Amino acid sequence: MREAIEALEPRLIWKNFYALNQIPRCSKHEEKVSEFVMDFAKKLGLPVKKDEAGNVLISKPATPGMEKRPAVVIQGHLDMVCEKNNDVEHDFSKDPIKMRVEDGWVTAEGTTLGADNGIAIAIGMALMEATDIPHPPLEFLFTIDEETGLTGANALKSDFVQGRILLNIDSEEEGALYIGCAGGLNTAISHTIDWQEAPAHSETFALKIGGLRGGHSGLNINDGLGNAIILMGRLLYALSDKVNVHLAAINAGSKHNAIPRECESIIVIPENQKEAARKVIKEYENYFREELKFTDKGIFISLETSDQAKKVFDAKLTAHTIRLIYAIPNGVMAMSHAIEGLVETSTTLAIIKTNDDSIDLLTSQRSSVASSVDDTANKIKAISELAGFSVKFEDGYPSWEPNPDSKLLATCKKIYANKYGKEPEVKAIHAGLECGIIGEHYEGMDMISFGPDIFGAHSPDEKMRISSVQHIWDYVQEILKNIQ
Repeated sequence: MREAIEALEPRLIWKNFYALNQIPRCSKHEEKVSEFVMDFAKKLGLPVKKDEAGNVLISKPATPGMEKRPAVVIQGHLDMVCEKNNDVEHDFSKDPIKMRVEDGWVTAEGTTLGADNGIAIAIGMALMEATDIPHPPLEFLFTIDEETGLTGANALKSDFVQGRILLNIDSEEEGALYIGCAGGLNTAISHTIDWQEAPAHSETFALKIGGLRGGHSGLNINDGLGNAIILMGRLLYALSDKVNVHLAAINAGSKHNAIPRECESIIVIPENQKEAARKVIKEYENYFREELKFTDKGIFISLETSDQAKKVFDAKLTAHTIRLIYAIPNGVMAMSHAIEGLVETSTTLAIIKTNDDSIDLLTSQRSSVASSVDDTANKIKAISELAGFSVKFEDGYPSWEPNPDSKLLATCKKIYANKYGKEPEVKAIHAGLECGIIGEHYEGMDMISFGPDIFGAHSPDEKMRISSVQHIWDYVQEILKNIQ
């Protein structure tokens, strides 16, 4: 497959993207990929530095005649979301991403592709080694841990970057120029488990909801996708109305910014009620298939006999957990009145995990209005506390306020219109971009975010349109030629 990938155009980018996908780079484990890009730059004789957090900055002098033009920062993040389908054997700590070319797209075999944000790194590497592209002074800022907390961007020091024009190549829709993003925070919910012995004359089952597409909890929150935890809560609520259910475990999700695709509950029910349980489950499988027939055609529910549970949640915690999951806000809370079609506020129930002594949930709130982030988080806090759960707000991240009068935006719009014969869409995005944090660290930074077509980011459905990579590469070159 290497030959097929490296034969794609532009070859300089696909060669680098293939090489990058041989390197492990899950969030918080960027050591090897940092060494990879630093060694790449050093072999080209380019200055390299790394800060205490692990962010990498590489510099390249201007081409002759462009030395006096303002420096441009090419920015992306080194980490990727590491998700795979349950039936796929893949160790993200050592296995390369297995790619394939399919109908004009590059995708991966049952795992995330890493186009988010490997394409930015590959474009940066191509610019480093290219000798025939006119450009002003360049800085390549590659940050760590964007996907699980934006910690790399948060750790940037004020003297690390010198340029004040930044091209963030971390958006996923060709033809769109992003000039703003949502801010947000995560809300953690927890309850100590008071275990009790499993009831006598009962059976243990693994109840699973799967086959959902998943996706990015900001970018895809308005797509009508099923959330496996929310659906499980709805199913368990209906089940508990007909059957005496005890929870022994419930687990789903691993990333705060991904819509969970699968959820599994270990439930204990009386022997004489299992047929009633199967009837409810079949009924709700039909409901879910009908409701999600346009977005999640592959949804399924399974109920399989499991090893007999020795202990279960007590009746009160089982009831409160089920009701909390069923009642907790999830999805779009408000649409923007300022930008048509933009989600203004949303919240996602992203993770639920059963530990030895606690059950823990993580929700993610986003909004382009700071007060709405707090309001939504407080709603979740209130509902959780009514169920007897404790709540903790984790560190948030700022929004990026749009600047329609940006000089960089005017330049990029003009270039796009001249090159493609149409105006680009100017947008804000309902997701956290590092631009919001970078703008706080570097006063006067003029920023824009764009990128090729990427579908299904943060899920094993992730794929990147081949033709759009060529267009973005051509576009970046034109921007660099015209920066004044």
